[in-house]
Amino acid sequence: MSTQPLLALEAQMRLIGRRVRRVAADRAAAVDPSLGEVGYAVLESLHRLGPSRQRDLVSGLCVEKAAVSRAVTQLAELELVERIDDPHDGRGHQLTLTKLGARRIGGVLADRRAIYAARLADWSPDEIAAFVVMLERYNAALEGSGHQN
Repeated sequence: MSTQPLLALEAQMRLIGRRVRRVAADRAAAVDPSLGEVGYAVLESLHRLGPSRQRDLVSGLCVEKAAVSRAVTQLAELELVERIDDPHDGRGHQLTLTKLGARRIGGVLADRRAIYAARLADWSPDEIAAFVVMLERYNAALEGSGHQN
């Protein structure tokens, strides 16, 4: 394979990486100015998955256990998450969004979808679907490769 397409891919992935970091920080701040990216990721996961054990969040987010623990402590102090009894394990707990947490993350996610819709207004649904398929293929190809990508 020619190296030119790979160089172009690397350049675009660098742009995406920078944009993702900037946008993640902005979204976290939209929930609460003191919230970091890991805290935002926990909120987003709880919104998507529903009540979850902390260890499952650590695994799903591929983040250090201590970072998730600090984020959960902060989220609880901000009254955005709470611990509930785990219905599957009487000794365990799950994390769930509070009403305030659900409202805040729901608002940020709705804003995000509106931005995507506005910025991609000239893309057809088929083009968006094809892009998603290519991203899924890209992520699957790099998953578990043992390299930082």
